[in-house]
Amino acid sequence: MQPRRGSAVLAIVIASLLWGTTGTAAAFLPDAVSPLATGAATMGVGGMLLLVTAPRLSVAVLRGPARGWIAAGAIGVFVYPLAFYTGMDLAGVAIGNVVALGSGPVVTALLEWLFERRPLTVRWVVATALAIGGVAMLAFARHPGDAADGRVLPGVLAGLLAGLAYGLYTYASARAIAAGGTSRGTMGAMFGSGAVLLLPVLALTGAPLLADASALGIAAYLAVGPMFIAYLLVGVALRTLRSSMVTTIALLEPLVATVLAVAVVGERLEPVAWVGLLAILGGIAVLVSARPPGRARGAALDFHA
Repeated sequence: MQPRRGSAVLAIVIASLLWGTTGTAAAFLPDAVSPLATGAATMGVGGMLLLVTAPRLSVAVLRGPARGWIAAGAIGVFVYPLAFYTGMDLAGVAIGNVVALGSGPVVTALLEWLFERRPLTVRWVVATALAIGGVAMLAFARHPGDAADGRVLPGVLAGLLAGLAYGLYTYASARAIAAGGTSRGTMGAMFGSGAVLLLPVLALTGAPLLADASALGIAAYLAVGPMFIAYLLVGVALRTLRSSMVTTIALLEPLVATVLAVAVVGERLEPVAWVGLLAILGGIAVLVSARPPGRARGAALDFHA
């Protein structure tokens, strides 16, 4: 049975709140821990958790008709954390988050149009324009000293690469579920496959994580909370919501990340950035206040391995 639309929206909201803590948590890792190690640990370990807690469901999806989408999504799962944490390391928590997550809705909508010829609704265009406008305000409303060391532009480019990967695996997840896979099995198969690619990166770069107990604790939180639990919730939501709607609602993440970056990490934003926060909230409100569309094809949710 599919979750109600309100429950699906709530699942993405909770996932976004968890995702929004990633940059702040990573900011407290020792300097010796590279962003590549952080990304590989977060989604490598988290992806393996999704796989090993539902092995039969995951294998069934890997053997099913959606295995091509699983493979495509796994590439996105591999690229996303490496680019995402690199972007935050170079450009800061706020910019890294808003660029990566802000580009996600555009990628998923274009993939829906390319593969399904789904038209872009006026409401989606207005909501996404508001939200991405807010993202742009956040990304560029920085005090001038930030750009002086030449790290912001590479960070923005890394964020855009992360957004492309994020949109790809979100859309691929939706297609795999629509093809008949359970949401639990789809998450396990896709993120487990991506984890197989990420664990060698962790083996090469992760030594500083093992040398510090606090770093291990932070990495464990990132793998279990913003990865394992959050993507279980995404799987639930994708049974009811289009991938483009999921990525637009998930723009709550950069909002949360920005507030935490300012309040906890100590990053500074200009007043226009706070207008950007309101624009993101407005875009999400426009989108989720729409009357439900026709029920999308979904798959039964089964939490038994």
